[in-house]
This record gives sequence, C-alpha cells and structure tokens, in this order.
Amino acid sequence: MVNASAVASNQANNARGFRNLSRSQLGGVIFGCKNNTMRECLSKQLFGLPVQHFSYVKNIDPGLPLFLFNFSDRKLYGIYEAAGSGQMYIDQYAWTSDGSFKTQFPAQVQIRVRLQCQPLLESQFKPLIMDNYFSQNHFWYELDHVQAGKLIPKLSSLAYTPSSSPSQNSAKQRSIILGLPANDKREENEYFKSQDLEDIFANTSGLKGKLGARDTSLHSNGIQQPDDQAELDEKDLIYIKLKELALQRELSGGITNGPSEETTNAFVPPSINDAIIGQETLQEEQNVDCSYDSTGYPSVIAQLLQGIEELKAFKEEHIHKVDNLERKLAYAEQEITQLKYKCMMLESSNTVCARADEIMIDCNDDVHLKHESIFLTGGYDGVSWLSALDSYMPSLDVLKSLKPMNSVRAYASVAKLSGELYVFGGGTGSLWYDTVESYNPVDNKWTQCPSLKQKKGSLAGAALKDKIFVLGGGNGIECFSEVEMYDPEVGRWMNTQSMLQKRFALAAAEINGALYAVGGYDGSNYLATAERFDPREHSRTKIASMNTKRGCHALVALSGKLYAVGGYDGSTMVPSIEIYDPRLETWMIGEPMNHSRGYSAAAVLKESIYVIGGVQSNEEIVDTIECYKEGKGWQTPNLRAIGKRCFSSAIVLDEC
Repeated sequence: MVNASAVASNQANNARGFRNLSRSQLGGVIFGCKNNTMRECLSKQLFGLPVQHFSYVKNIDPGLPLFLFNFSDRKLYGIYEAAGSGQMYIDQYAWTSDGSFKTQFPAQVQIRVRLQCQPLLESQFKPLIMDNYFSQNHFWYELDHVQAGKLIPKLSSLAYTPSSSPSQNSAKQRSIILGLPANDKREENEYFKSQDLEDIFANTSGLKGKLGARDTSLHSNGIQQPDDQAELDEKDLIYIKLKELALQRELSGGITNGPSEETTNAFVPPSINDAIIGQETLQEEQNVDCSYDSTGYPSVIAQLLQGIEELKAFKEEHIHKVDNLERKLAYAEQEITQLKYKCMMLESSNTVCARADEIMIDCNDDVHLKHESIFLTGGYDGVSWLSALDSYMPSLDVLKSLKPMNSVRAYASVAKLSGELYVFGGGTGSLWYDTVESYNPVDNKWTQCPSLKQKKGSLAGAALKDKIFVLGGGNGIECFSEVEMYDPEVGRWMNTQSMLQKRFALAAAEINGALYAVGGYDGSNYLATAERFDPREHSRTKIASMNTKRGCHALVALSGKLYAVGGYDGSTMVPSIEIYDPRLETWMIGEPMNHSRGYSAAAVLKESIYVIGGVQSNEEIVDTIECYKEGKGWQTPNLRAIGKRCFSSAIVLDEC
C-alpha cells in the first residue's frame, strides 16, 4: 500500500479508494455488495457506496458502465449501466434491516441491466485492472476507459445464451432483476462496507488508509438463471412457440386427432424446454397424457400456463419464507453479538475485582478502563474509514467501544490535556480536516473545539506546559514545518516558532519538559534528523540524527528515553528501533520488533510499549500487537480483540 511517492504526497495512493478521475476520464465504476445485500441492490436497481466515495460517484452520468463486486464470493457481476446520475441518498434507508436508521451507503446511482453475464472470478478480472490494486486483495473502484474497455468484452464473452436467459431488448425485461444464486450459502447478515479503500480500502482504504479499498465488490460464481428472469413473458414465449409448431404441422399435412410417438417427441422443443422454469415441472408436463382435437394446442397451452402459475405461487411462497428466515437470522446474530460482549465485559469486571488488591484500583469498570486501557481513535480497518473511539485493555484483551468522533478520521494525532483527549487534523487521504474535538471520559462526550489554522494530516502533536502543540504534516500538495499552539485559556490556535525542517508523517513526543520532533518526509527525502523545542530556551535545537531514515513511525517515551518505532525508510517498512537518551544526546540501536510495520499506533502502559496494528511492506494491514518491556525485549502476545487497524492514534490517560 505504501511506496515513496504515496507517503510523500499522501494523495490518492494513501487514500486507497480514490483515483479522483475527472468526469471525462471516468470509464466505469465498480460498486460493492455481499451476499446479504446483493438481492436488494438488484431488486431496487440501486448501487451505493459510503459517503467518501461521492467525490467520484457524482461524476457518473446515465449510460456509464457499472459493475458489481461481491465481497462474499469475490466475483465481479455485470454488465450494468447507470440509469441516472450519481446522487446522495436516492434511498436514504437502503440496506438497513428495518429502516430505523439511515443507510451507510448514501453515494448512490440507479442502474439497469445492460447485459446478463456469468460472473468473473477475481483471478479472471484482476489482470485487467491490475493498476487499480494497491494491495493483494484491495483495489480502487474508479475505472478509466481502457480498463472498462477490457472488462466489458471479457464479461460479454460469458453472456447468457438466449436459451438460458430471456432477451434483453424489451423495456419490461429491464425491470426483472438478477437474484442471488439458488445454491449460494447465505453468509452472516452484515452490511457491505467500502473502500474501500484500500478500499479503504476502504474498500479502504481502505488503505483502505490504504485499502478499503474493501473495499465493495459484486460477484457470483456459477450462478443459476434466476427465476424472476425466466418468468419474463413466459406465456407469450410458449404461446408463440406452440403457434409456430401448429403452423408447421398444418403445412406438413394437418394435425392428427391423437398423439403419436413423433408428435409426443416434438411436443416440447429445446427452446421451450429452456424457457420453462424448473426441470421437475418440465418433466411433469412432458408426461401429461394430452388429447388433441381439431384445434390441438390450446388445451396444452392451458395446462402449461396452469403449471407456470402454480410454480410462480410456490416460488413466491419460498422467497417469502427465505426472507423471514434471513430476518430472524440477522436478529439472532445481533443478539448473539450483544450477549458475547456483555459476557466479555462481565468476565473482565470479575477479573478486575479479583485482582483489586494486586492492581490497587477500584473494581468499577469505568475506573478500570481508564487506568488500564489504551484509547484508540479513528483509522482504517481494511474496509472502512473509522470514526470510532475504543478503549482497549491489553491485560484481558478486551475492546470497549465508546462514543465515536463526529467524523471519520485517520492520519490524525492525539494529545491529552486536563484529563481530556484532543484529536486534531487528519482525514481520509484525499480529504483533509482542520477540525479539532475533545473527549471527556467522565461523561463520554465529544466537544467541538476551535479549528486549526489550516487543513492537514500525518501531523504530530503533544501537550507541553498546559498547552497543545501540533507540528508539521501536509495536505497532499505540500509538507509543512509550521507549529500551532492551543492555549485553552485563550481558546484559539496560534502560530509559534516553526520547526527547522518541513516534516510530513513525522513523530513527536514530550520528555523532561521538552518537545522532540523526529524523522518524517520533507517533500523530497525521508529524514533521519531530529530537533528539540524547550520552552525554557525559547528556541529549537537540532539534535543528533537517527541511524535510519524513517517516516510513518511512532515515538514514545519510556524510562526517560525516546523510542522511535518502525516506519518507512523510503523503500520499505522497517522493524528497527532506535533509542534516544537526552542525557547522552545520542541514538542507540535497540532490539527490533518481530514484524516490520508503519502507520502503527503506539502507547506506553504500565512500563510497557504497545505497538498496535499498522501496515506491512506488502500493503497488508497488521492485526497483531507487539509489547516491549525493558529486560524482556519484544513479545507478540496472542491479543486479537482489536483486529486489523492502521492510520489510527493511541494514547493513555494519566494513571492513578
């Protein structure tokens, strides 16, 4: 996910979900779904993505080729086209279980079927859009004209034949939507998420930053022709075929009064056989003892139509039962998730009480979480950009969700002041913020604070002398050396003395009353340099440089020393650690981590350094936590509650 130019500019490559193609450059768009949302996408003829993707969904014009990627089976479905322009909230309750809350995918477009095709496996379409892949499994959804021009012929070669799929010519047929494969195993009921990025991607960034490139996609493998499609004009089709047969018989010498072996064999030709839904129904109809009069076929037509009506009624009843079961399953899964969480919290509370004498804290869960937890803000999980605030307790591997921030926020920084957490700047890689908000753990509330003087991300921040300092960063176009200071008594941000160098994706920390800024990217090169700001000296001083250039790294203070952890050296992610001793004014090589990673969240809790998540050189998001304790080195405990996460920030409240 990360390369030199991506980290350097923090533009689309960091966004992992946006190519930012103009309207004239946009040749097609891939939307996403899962098994449990695909039916609604097709039945409503509506595709949607998270709000961040509206930056290019708004460029969709009627007729633009669209594709649907199913994240459940990782197949690409198509070919669809836009029936209107991309808009926000065409259906503001789409893909919600009961319509009680607004959709998570408001960047929407109405669609229609251009050509029904067998789906493509990811291994089949990936080479055609390889330039869009920013990790092994995540890609950007915007397609240029060349990529769309490659996908369309590939899918067209797998188009359903006329015998297996109704004609696409009539307007009536376009209202018939492809259903889920009859043999598909229903996945757990969850809403599909995006880029996505990477994708998201998202989609996400995903990285999704990078990714997200989940990441949304539509697919189906070996999909059966849906019943809804097969029903199209069945009566007319069968009647026309039978009339043709009647005319042929009249021309060849008239219709006999009784069925012969020849007429019986000719009764249901292959074309009609393919048009009738259900092999069992066809066999029954072929075995009917039909008697013919001078008119011959009308009596047979009546029997066929009656069978079709019965099949329709059976199918509708079956669909109704399946829908009811899916709703019950979704409700049961939600109940199970809630019960699991309650059990986990009860277990953690009991454990805390049992160890009260040892850890010398109140067994009250909130107090326990405050003093035994690391607070994680925002980031990207491989599917979606996050607005989450979570309290993570490593001792029990328990993650508690707190009130989320007012907006999704990655590449941000966090500082603590007067018992509150302050989160500032950041964004999604293509959209940057100047907003600041503070969190009060006592009442679990966020408060909007005065904004920074400019929008920026991949910045650093720390509290010093009852003030907050925000250092460097960038906006995807330029890197900054500016430093802003927030004084709660004044109630606004003020410019203060700038750093000696521009630093993007730097790290900063306070130790012994001084603020240190380390590494980063200056717009041309990754840096090994470092500098110190001491308010008692009213100046910035260049200190010894690290042995390794690094950006996208973490910096924490432990036992009177600074630890520079991991990061990107301009060519790859590194596991190396360097330790700065202010008394000796030198950097020393420390024991490396077990895994190379950058864009991790790091914090010190109970005299241990915890490094959480991040991104590896192969662009995979890390789901492991490493822990360092002096004298014991780095360990990788089996902690899995957080899962995959990158571009987030971590901090610990003052311990009691």
